[in-house]
Amino acid sequence: MLILPPLAAEPIIHIGSFAITNSMLNAFLATLLLSIFAFFLNLGIRKHYPKNIAPKGLLNFFEAILEFLLGYLDGVTRDRKKSLMFLPIVGGLFLFILISNWMGLLPGTGSFGYGHVVDGHFAVIEPILRPANTDLNMTLAMAVFAVILSHFFGIFTIGFFKYANKFIKFGDLYQAAKSLSPMKMMVAFIEFFVGLIEVFSELAKMVSLSLRLFGNIFAGEVLLTVIGSLIAGYGAFFIPLPFMALEILVGIVQATVFAMLTLVYLTIATTPVPEHGREEHKAAEHSQAG
Repeated sequence: MLILPPLAAEPIIHIGSFAITNSMLNAFLATLLLSIFAFFLNLGIRKHYPKNIAPKGLLNFFEAILEFLLGYLDGVTRDRKKSLMFLPIVGGLFLFILISNWMGLLPGTGSFGYGHVVDGHFAVIEPILRPANTDLNMTLAMAVFAVILSHFFGIFTIGFFKYANKFIKFGDLYQAAKSLSPMKMMVAFIEFFVGLIEVFSELAKMVSLSLRLFGNIFAGEVLLTVIGSLIAGYGAFFIPLPFMALEILVGIVQATVFAMLTLVYLTIATTPVPEHGREEHKAAEHSQAG
């Protein structure tokens, strides 16, 4: 019987009124693996770098990857200081999403669980593990985190009022009213309403980020379930392999897209927008000096 994974993650245990779902267990395992990896990597760093010993083996490999990632981030931020500031956030999201996606392909994920007897047949109803990103709550939480964090960085980098003027352009309205120019006032009113639209676009970022990741990973789970259920015998082991290889690639692509979009949001938020009044004042000064 073909049993497709449900849209909502299934609760496994309850701590009071708080439910621990199977997708949360997958996320906890991914976090644990990353923590163990970071612990041993930190041991290697403390062993070699304070003593000016050249790194070897895996440490040298990860150092090369880090340099590559920083160069890639520099291509977006155009600022090494920003790249170093954003690397832990973007890199952490990328690794967590990638490991979570790949863990969903391991044997037992989605197939090992517990159930009960229905009409004399044992039916598994709740798998113990489920890929973390097939839960819309998980992808939405990461999207909200990425977008809201970009606003915090923008406020602390360029100041609250300058950053707020990107969306609610009271500063441009004030400059236009001060100039008493009808054209400038009309442009300022148009930009004011465009700024209000930008507020809704921030909500759209959260929706698009979360649904893109959730849709692709959940669709992969459904595809593998359908292929595995329609094929019997030894073909059930070998025929799904190309689709699993495709899912490995999809896991990399989706982790990269989510991380790079987060980096773009952080970069845009921390880039100040020139004010019209100041631009015109500088242009007037430049023409007078000429």
